[in-house]
Amino acid sequence: MNVTIWHNPRCSKSRATLALLHERGIEPQVRLYLDSAPDAVEICEALKLLGVPAMDLLRRGEPEFHEAGLSDISSEDDLIAAMVDFPKLIERPVVLANGKARMGRPPESVLEIL
Repeated sequence: MNVTIWHNPRCSKSRATLALLHERGIEPQVRLYLDSAPDAVEICEALKLLGVPAMDLLRRGEPEFHEAGLSDISSEDDLIAAMVDFPKLIERPVVLANGKARMGRPPESVLEIL
């Protein structure tokens, strides 16, 4: 099984999700997305697999959200472009497996796709 986690080691939910995968004997490909940001195509694919609009993958409380001039009425393209430019805006963690994706909030939600 090919499993990837968009991971931020400073985030408690991301660490808990990674630990949960390890407890299940799964060694995911760990993508430190702050260092290796997903491009627009990857973000669009993740959104499609998650079945959510771009706004649901954004951390609206981050200063970069407001610095980028984003709001609840921003277009999908603008939101995706902001995630490419400011990967810190991406809600974490995101786990991709078996042609599906889940956000690890709560961490146990990723078990649905394994």
